Amino acid sequence: MSTTASAGTATLTDKQQRILRYLREQGQMKTYFKSRLIGDELGMTAKEVGANMTAIAEGEFDVDVEKWGYSSSTTWKVTA
Repeated sequence: MSTTASAGTATLTDKQQRILRYLREQGQMKTYFKSRLIGDELGMTAKEVGANMTAIAEGEFDVDVEKWGYSSSTTWKVTA
Protein backbone atom coordinates (compact mmCIF):
# COMPACT_ATOMS: atom_id res chain seq x y z
CA MET A 1 0.00 0.00 0.00
CA SER A 2 1.33 3.42 -0.87
CA THR A 3 2.00 6.16 1.67
CA THR A 4 -0.82 8.24 0.18
CA ALA A 5 -3.31 5.40 0.64
CA SER A 6 -2.15 4.86 4.22
CA ALA A 7 -2.39 8.52 5.14
CA GLY A 8 -5.79 8.86 3.48
CA THR A 9 -7.19 5.84 5.27
CA ALA A 10 -6.40 7.44 8.63
CA THR A 11 -8.81 10.28 7.84
CA LEU A 12 -11.74 7.96 7.07
CA THR A 13 -14.44 7.18 9.61
CA ASP A 14 -14.89 3.63 10.88
CA LYS A 15 -17.78 3.05 8.46
CA GLN A 16 -15.77 4.37 5.53
CA GLN A 17 -12.82 2.16 6.45
CA ARG A 18 -15.13 -0.87 6.62
CA ILE A 19 -16.56 -0.07 3.19
CA LEU A 20 -13.09 0.47 1.71
CA ARG A 21 -11.86 -2.83 3.17
CA TYR A 22 -14.91 -4.59 1.71
CA LEU A 23 -14.30 -3.04 -1.73
CA ARG A 24 -10.62 -4.03 -1.66
CA GLU A 25 -11.52 -7.63 -0.87
CA GLN A 26 -14.50 -8.00 -3.17
CA GLY A 27 -13.15 -5.77 -5.95
CA GLN A 28 -10.72 -8.51 -6.94
CA MET A 29 -13.68 -10.65 -8.04
CA LYS A 30 -16.26 -8.18 -9.33
CA THR A 31 -16.58 -4.63 -10.64
CA TYR A 32 -20.10 -3.37 -9.87
CA PHE A 33 -21.59 -3.03 -6.40
CA LYS A 34 -25.02 -1.86 -5.24
CA SER A 35 -25.19 0.26 -2.08
CA ARG A 36 -28.02 -1.93 -0.80
CA LEU A 37 -25.97 -5.12 -1.11
CA ILE A 38 -22.86 -3.58 0.46
CA GLY A 39 -25.07 -2.42 3.31
CA ASP A 40 -26.52 -5.90 3.75
CA GLU A 41 -23.01 -7.35 4.03
CA LEU A 42 -21.75 -4.69 6.46
CA GLY A 43 -24.85 -4.11 8.59
CA MET A 44 -25.55 -0.63 7.20
CA THR A 45 -28.39 0.91 5.25
CA ALA A 46 -28.01 1.72 1.56
CA LYS A 47 -28.24 5.39 2.51
CA GLU A 48 -25.34 5.05 4.97
CA VAL A 49 -23.24 3.32 2.32
CA GLY A 50 -24.02 5.98 -0.30
CA ALA A 51 -23.23 8.82 2.09
CA ASN A 52 -19.90 7.26 3.02
CA MET A 53 -18.88 6.19 -0.50
CA THR A 54 -18.38 9.83 -1.48
CA ALA A 55 -15.32 10.13 0.78
CA ILE A 56 -13.87 6.97 -0.75
CA ALA A 57 -14.65 8.08 -4.32
CA GLU A 58 -13.06 11.50 -3.74
CA GLY A 59 -10.02 10.18 -1.85
CA GLU A 60 -6.80 8.78 -3.24
CA PHE A 61 -6.85 5.06 -2.48
CA ASP A 62 -5.78 1.87 -4.20
CA VAL A 63 -9.33 1.44 -5.52
CA ASP A 64 -11.17 3.77 -7.89
CA VAL A 65 -14.85 4.27 -7.14
CA GLU A 66 -17.29 5.85 -9.58
CA LYS A 67 -21.04 6.34 -9.22
CA TRP A 68 -22.45 4.31 -12.07
CA GLY A 69 -26.26 3.94 -11.91
CA TYR A 70 -29.36 4.47 -9.81
CA SER A 71 -31.86 1.69 -10.59
CA SER A 72 -33.26 0.15 -7.37
CA SER A 73 -30.11 1.25 -5.49
CA THR A 74 -27.03 3.24 -6.42
CA THR A 75 -24.54 1.13 -8.31
CA TRP A 76 -20.83 1.82 -7.95
CA LYS A 77 -18.12 0.85 -10.41
CA VAL A 78 -15.02 -0.22 -8.50
CA THR A 79 -11.61 -0.79 -10.06
CA ALA A 80 -9.11 -2.38 -7.70
